[in-house]
Amino acid sequence: MARVVVDVMLKPEILDPQGQAIVGACGRLGFDGVTQVRQGKRFEVEIDGEADDAGLAAVRRLAETLLANPVIEDFELRVE
Repeated sequence: MARVVVDVMLKPEILDPQGQAIVGACGRLGFDGVTQVRQGKRFEVEIDGEADDAGLAAVRRLAETLLANPVIEDFELRVE
């Protein structure tokens, strides 16, 4: 069994209102110097067998179809 982590983030050109709200809260809570925050999602996908090319391709299809919105989000895969 292998674990593949899928990190999903908004594309850089897409406004991140939740990240902006976090930046505002940082200043109010005394965390000075924080100028930008981008929020994303992390998925841990366990697959049968090894994380070979076929397994990673299946997780990539899953990310493109279900986990991320490719119009506004980018994603990266990594094996843990």
